[in-house]
Amino acid sequence: MRDDDRWVLAGDGWTASASADGLTIEDPATGEPVGRVPAGCAEDVGRAVTAARRAQPSWARTAPAERAACLHRAAGRVSERAAELAELVTREMGKPIGDARGGVEAGIGTLRQYAELGPLHRGRSLQGGWNATDLMVHEPRGVVAVITPWNDPVAIACGLIGAAVVTGNAVVHKPSERTPHTGALLAELMAAELPPGVLTVVPGDRRAGEPLAAHPDVDLVAHVGSTAAGRAIAAAAARTGAATLLENGGKDPLIVDAGVDVKWAAGQAATGCFANAGQICTSAERVYVHRDVADAFLAALVQRAEELRPGPGLDEGTTLGPLVDRAQRDVVDRHVRAAVEAGARVLTGGRVPEGPGAFYPPTVLAGCTDEMEIMREETFGPVAAVRVVGSFGEALELARVSRYGLAATVLTPSMANAQRAWRELPVGTVKVNAVFGGAPGGAAQPVRGSGHGFGYGPELLDEMTHTKVVHLTPHP
Repeated sequence: MRDDDRWVLAGDGWTASASADGLTIEDPATGEPVGRVPAGCAEDVGRAVTAARRAQPSWARTAPAERAACLHRAAGRVSERAAELAELVTREMGKPIGDARGGVEAGIGTLRQYAELGPLHRGRSLQGGWNATDLMVHEPRGVVAVITPWNDPVAIACGLIGAAVVTGNAVVHKPSERTPHTGALLAELMAAELPPGVLTVVPGDRRAGEPLAAHPDVDLVAHVGSTAAGRAIAAAAARTGAATLLENGGKDPLIVDAGVDVKWAAGQAATGCFANAGQICTSAERVYVHRDVADAFLAALVQRAEELRPGPGLDEGTTLGPLVDRAQRDVVDRHVRAAVEAGARVLTGGRVPEGPGAFYPPTVLAGCTDEMEIMREETFGPVAAVRVVGSFGEALELARVSRYGLAATVLTPSMANAQRAWRELPVGTVKVNAVFGGAPGGAAQPVRGSGHGFGYGPELLDEMTHTKVVHLTPHP
């Protein structure tokens, strides 16, 4: 962790923030302070953007292979400090240390992926006539603002920063105010292998995020986080003309069809609902189970929930860490209590435990209806809200009804039902018979209230660039 007051990384290195305000970061497992950071301000943002704007043209002229080599070296530096980064993630946001290590390793892999893909990113040509050619080439957008969340702070940041940098952009990164030490260390490691100003960092909350999203010299704002923040960013970008890449909230459905292996399905659901204490963008937030398997499925899901071991994330035996803070726990508890008041039944969990930290037990609710807030609004906690349905078609119809469109999971032995599901569900990603997974380099494109634009995968390189069309005709 940084042991001085220099938190803003601009073209002239680490400097002190101009903000007089600060933020105290607490360990969500104990409530004890992890550290204190500046709140960030418009002046800090302006300094970082100016440095990025100054550095970007020469970086864009750097050969793609050289940019890729810098990114490879940055991945190596991150790898050397991977254990330290993982511990910071756990101390700041609470996830079990094994999961934190996995997130850091995923980030390293993503940096290397974009280091390999960057030099291969290419446009296309059209022959307009025997002596005329149209070239469509990808060029960097310029200055990219990257605003990242706390729930997977290394992997997500590495993806967005890596894709932006390798295509010739300069990046201004604002990590989540809940994981600023993680963001600062990651920036320190990566920036050491990049020219000054290509990667700059500003800490803080909305006092830094809002002026960054609205800065007139920012060409693209890439944001992963809440829907409310995403909408504010889109509005700000509309005024400046910046492009946006948004992955925001979700209310992902999980459909359990008749004929599934019930214990396997319960294991999938437990992973989808309880991994990272339910704080994953694509967590399963509402479960529709066919009545033919409902009783056995619920019993197996309760057993899975009760086998989890809550505790501090730094304890190697912990399988369920705390929520990121007590404010988020209050949201989860409010959703659960409102559902119970409306007729849902708690099969396990459902009560705030005594003691320090922001812990909440893995909770299974039966008898939920789609009128309940817990089936409509993002909960982001370790809760399986279950509704029993009479048919696969009914499950699809209910799953379709949402203002979100991030992802959905379908567990079914029927290929016909799987085909129908991926065609009919209005979401960016449909996962069949695996609640998490997919190709390591796979893309994702949320729709509706969950955002827009390709995140991850080779397609992210397209988002970080714009297409310039060149008409070539010889002089007569």
